[in-house]
Amino acid sequence: MDILLIDDNSTSVFLTEMLLKREGFSDNIRSFLAAQDALHYIEQHLPDRAPAVIFLDLNMPVMDGWEFLDALKPHEQELAQRCHIYVLTSSLAASDAQRAKEYTLVSGLIHKPVDSQMIKLIRTEISEQSK
Repeated sequence: MDILLIDDNSTSVFLTEMLLKREGFSDNIRSFLAAQDALHYIEQHLPDRAPAVIFLDLNMPVMDGWEFLDALKPHEQELAQRCHIYVLTSSLAASDAQRAKEYTLVSGLIHKPVDSQMIKLIRTEISEQSK
């Protein structure tokens, strides 16, 4: 399963990658410290190789998570049913959760730090949807 991890915090990237591998979620993880680099990667690999899961941090410089989601709108049809986006945030603002629901590609919002229980839940969700 192809996973993209987009987060400008290298420590957070390292810890999330280690957790995903330890939980057996995937060994095929590509990380990006900048959302625009991830967007370029996705656009280069569509429609043949859409990532199965994207973990997307909201608060990043240059292009934040919301801007990334807006930039994906032209590719929604190619990504629908093939790609699950989980928004990562350290914010407890209810407005973030509400806004995330406005994006059809967003499968959920995760409060940082990501933990084993959340990874297991996401894996179960994805498995059930693909049946």
